Amino acid sequence: MYRQLIPILAPVALCALLGFGWARSKVPFDRAFVTRVVMNIGAPCLILDGIGRLQADTPAFLLTLMVAVLALAICASAGYAVLRLGGQPLRSHLPPVVFGNVGNLGLPLCLFAFGREGLGLALAFFVVGAVAQFIIGPLFQGRDPAWLTLLRTPIIYAVVAALLILSLKWSLPLWLSNSVELIGGVSIPLMLLALGHALGSFQVDRLAAATRIAVLRLGLGFAAGLALAQMLGLEGVMRGVVIIESSMPVAVFNFLLADRYDRHPADVAGAIVVSTLIAFVVLPVLLLFVLPAQVAR
Repeated sequence: MYRQLIPILAPVALCALLGFGWARSKVPFDRAFVTRVVMNIGAPCLILDGIGRLQADTPAFLLTLMVAVLALAICASAGYAVLRLGGQPLRSHLPPVVFGNVGNLGLPLCLFAFGREGLGLALAFFVVGAVAQFIIGPLFQGRDPAWLTLLRTPIIYAVVAALLILSLKWSLPLWLSNSVELIGGVSIPLMLLALGHALGSFQVDRLAAATRIAVLRLGLGFAAGLALAQMLGLEGVMRGVVIIESSMPVAVFNFLLADRYDRHPADVAGAIVVSTLIAFVVLPVLLLFVLPAQVAR
């Protein structure tokens, strides 16, 4: 069992630990700059390379894209109801309940668990999450024009280009393919370093609020992923990707928006720490759940 799990979890944990140690050592680390590099350069190349090389067919990717949208909608609806009943600040607490860490943590997990096919399908969740946050963040938490943000987001253009390549069965010239693979390859380690650095930097000031958000994110996410996988009859790699990505802890990007719009950033930071620590504890069980055939061998 552990021979199957360690190659999946060890690279993720070690890279995140490097970022955590970096934060604790007080050596300068510009997390905002790293995030901009990943979102504006690395992630578009990763999407272009990952979707362009996707081993699954186009309908499988589009189905995963649809499932990602449904998972977000379920978490948003259920999270809204629970938070409203509890009298919690919706503009501050709903985004971290809805948006999981499908990039920093979900992409490397799916890559190491399922290979290139898993990464390609997991990019559907990453794309949906990124685009939704760029729309919902400005509209729900602030007053920035979402359409202008979208026009300035390179990820959008990378998705359009990658889907064209995938649907038309095109292939990139070798020089361009090698270039986007090289640049995109830095994204996953940078994401994990930024995640680890955030865990080492953030404080849990209000444990009750942080735990409430963390439990809602993990519980609703897992329930939504499992329910969709069962209802749609998903199997194999797609089922695993859907459940793993739906079950991810609070995304670090939620803190950037909460801090920018002054929407209880301390609560969001605490939720990131608590949910990520819980996630690392339960990840072996989650992987055993989605990889029964591989572990049994």
